[in-house]
Amino acid sequence: MNTPRETVLRFLAAPTDVGTGNQVHTGRILEWIDKAAYAQAAVWSGGYAVTAYVGNVRFSRPIEAGELVEVSARLVHTGSTSMHIQCDVRACDPVTLDYRHCAECLVVFIAVRAGTPTPVPSWLPASRLEVHESDEAVMRIALRKDIEDAMADQSYTEAGTAPRSALRFLAAPGDVNWGGNVHGGRIMSWIDDAANLCATHWSGTPCTSVYAGGVRFYHPVKIGHVVEVEARLLHTGHETMHVSVHVRSGEATSPDRVLTTHCLAVCAALGPDLRPTPVPHWTPLTAEDHALDEHARHLIRLRGRGRVDGPAQVGAAV
Repeated sequence: MNTPRETVLRFLAAPTDVGTGNQVHTGRILEWIDKAAYAQAAVWSGGYAVTAYVGNVRFSRPIEAGELVEVSARLVHTGSTSMHIQCDVRACDPVTLDYRHCAECLVVFIAVRAGTPTPVPSWLPASRLEVHESDEAVMRIALRKDIEDAMADQSYTEAGTAPRSALRFLAAPGDVNWGGNVHGGRIMSWIDDAANLCATHWSGTPCTSVYAGGVRFYHPVKIGHVVEVEARLLHTGHETMHVSVHVRSGEATSPDRVLTTHCLAVCAALGPDLRPTPVPHWTPLTAEDHALDEHARHLIRLRGRGRVDGPAQVGAAV
C-alpha cells in the first residue's frame, strides 16, 4: 500500500479559539498548521519528527468561530532526513460549504530516532504539478538560507531603543508532544502572542499577524523549562509593524537560557471595524536601531524575490 502524502484535518472553530472580535487568534491557526504537518510527517517517516523550519506564513483572511476549518498538509519534497510539507488553511460557513483561502506556509520536519536525525523514504514527483511543487520547495531552500543568514547576522543589545515586550513562564505538560518536547505549533503561538503584544503597545490598537517568516527551531523546550519570549519592533510600514521575536529557555534551577527559536512577524493594526488602520511611524535612533530597520527592509526584498505565494490580503502594505 502506498503511503499517503497528504493529510487533511477538518473541524469547527470554537469560541475558545477566538482572539480579537470574533476572529480566531492567528496563534491558534499556527498550532493547527503544525498539527496537520506533524501528522503528515509522522505518516511519511513512520515515526517521530520535529519541526525544523516554518517559512512564509501568510494570513489572507480571518476565521470566525463556528466556521468549518480545513487544514491540508501535503508532502512536496524530501531530503535525506527532511520532509517539506505545504500547508493550506481554508474555512467556510458549514451550511454553504463555500470554502475560502485563509493561510498557507511551508513546514520542514526532520525525522528523528533516539535523538538523531534518521533517513526518510524518498518521494519522486510524477505529474507536472508535483514537479512544480517540488521545484518550488527546492528553490525555497536557498532563499531560506539567505533569510537565516540575514537574521543570524543581527545584533540585539541594550543599545537598541526600539519598543519591546517580553513574556516569561514555565513550559507546562499540556504544551508537549509525545516525544517529550514542546511542539512547534505551541512555540509559534507564543511567538504570535509576543509579537502582537509588542505591536499593540506601539499602535495603541488591536493587532493581528499577517505574516511570519524565518521561523527557525534550534533547540527543544522541555516540560518545566523557564521560557522567555522577547519581541522587538524593527520597522513600521503604513499599516504594519515588523517585529523580531526570540524564544529562549532553560532549566528553572539555572540562570542560563539558550536560544530555541527565532522569527520575524509582521502585524497589522486594526481599527474599530477590524480593518487595517495606519500606525505611528517609528524612527530609529541608534546605530543598532538603523541596522535592524534596514535588516527588516532587506527581508522584505528577500521575500519579494522568492514570493511564490499570493500576497496577504490583510495589511499587505509592508
